Formats: sequence, structure tokens, C-alpha cells
Amino acid sequence: MSRPRLPAWFRVQAQTGPDYLYIKRVLEELKLHTICEEARCPNRWECWNARTATFLILGDICTRRCHYCSVQTGKPLPLDLKEPGRVAEAVRALGLRHVVVTSVNRDELSDGGAGMFAATIRETRRLNPDCTIEVLIPDFGGDAAALNEVCCARPDILNHNIETVARLFPAIRPQGKYGRSIEVLRQAKQQGMTTKSGLIVGMGETLDEARQVMRDLRSGECDILTIGQYLQPTKQHIPVERFYEPALFDALKTEALALGFHHVESGPLVRSSYHASDHAGLDRNQE
Repeated sequence: MSRPRLPAWFRVQAQTGPDYLYIKRVLEELKLHTICEEARCPNRWECWNARTATFLILGDICTRRCHYCSVQTGKPLPLDLKEPGRVAEAVRALGLRHVVVTSVNRDELSDGGAGMFAATIRETRRLNPDCTIEVLIPDFGGDAAALNEVCCARPDILNHNIETVARLFPAIRPQGKYGRSIEVLRQAKQQGMTTKSGLIVGMGETLDEARQVMRDLRSGECDILTIGQYLQPTKQHIPVERFYEPALFDALKTEALALGFHHVESGPLVRSSYHASDHAGLDRNQE
């Protein structure tokens, strides 16, 4: 079976301007990771040149092996307890008004890394009181106490990506559970969080299945949705089954807004942190 060729609308020009180089230098000096690099995000040139980046905490080795993700899998190193402070320093050095913090999965930790998320939120807010904070969290194995610890640190936006449809979850995210991810977002909403999730399309789902994901997310009153095209990071990952045309992304956005999402980013190159600062501004305006 031949694989679909990359359409013309995926041509991304790599540009390393002064802001891009400055971010790279700050990250290297503070020994920090970004999901932009680890997940081979196609937007990192645009985002870094605009002085935005998504910090990756808890190291760069994941305890799970999702078949669409290029983050390294294996046995993680011990926690770096000074990492939250360095993230806060980087936010200050870069002059960020909105920051996104995500992590690898750390299933070997009793709290899944929730304590480090909470510490990063507190340290970032202490050094950068005017900066809004978004966290993109794992499912913490469904541990309600771990989720509560993050929510009590009061991030401005709590994101947990659903990624794919229920039918494909066992094959694509074998260590995750569709229902558990939906429940994480539902519980976060019950604790007063502005919630967000992301769906990747083109991995073999049907349109009706994608629409069902949107309905399931809204059943828990999820506020913000991102929809983007899957791109195969290496030959070892699952192949692209279908490339969605831009017009179809526009149609999905219209349907999602009709379901009640407050904000939707939908397009071939959209990733969960794409235009994230716009989401924070929207929610502040609605308060």
C-alpha cells in the first residue's frame, strides 16, 4: 500500500532569525527541553521567531510508547528539583506573556509528576506575575489526587490532549484510555479550570468518529479545542492514512464552535500550543 504524499500546503520554510537563535541559546544555558524539538513540531520556526515555546519538564524520556509520537521512550533520569526555577527564569528572560508547560509521562512516580507541575506553576508565577500559564498534562494514570494538586496551583488553562478517537486508542495510545482522558478533563472542569484538548486527524479515523470526540469533550464542558493533521515523524511510527484538506479543517471548526467550544484552532499545521496566547486572552476577556 502506497503512502499519501505530502500535500503542497505543508511546505514549511525553516528560518533561524535572531529571536529563534535567542530562544535556543536561553534553553541551552538553562538546560531546558521543549516539546517543539522533541516532537519535531512543524511550527517551531514560526513560534520561536515570535519568542514562544512550549517547555517540556520531567526530563525528555517518556515511560509510554505512543505510536504517533517521536519523544524518546525508556527509563527516565531522576527528577531535577531545580527545573521549575529554571523554567521560571527562562520565561523571564524571554519576556513571555503566556507560557505553555508540558511533560513526558512519568508513570514510575507516585504522583505522575503532578508535584513538579505545581511547583513550576508557582515558581513561574512568582517570577512572572503578569504571565498567563497553560499546562498540558498527562493523565496521571487517572489519579484524582495528582490532578487536584495541579488544579490547586491554579494554571490559567489546563490542557490534556485526547489525540485520537476511541476506536484507535488501544492501537495508537496503548498505555492510555480514552474514557480516562475524557474524565481528566471533566474533573478539571469541575474544579473550575478553563480546559482544553487537542485532536490529531489522519491516523485512520472516520469523520463521524472525529465528530464523536468533539461531542464527548463538550459533554464535560471542555472550553478550547485544537485540531491538526498527523505527520509521521519517522518510519518507525504509524503512517499517515489521510491528509485532510484545509477546507475540511474549516468545516470541523464550524461544527466544533456550534457544539459550544469557546475557541477552536483547526488546520493542517495546528498543534496544541499553536496560538496558545490567543486562547488565554479570549478567556480573560470572557471573565
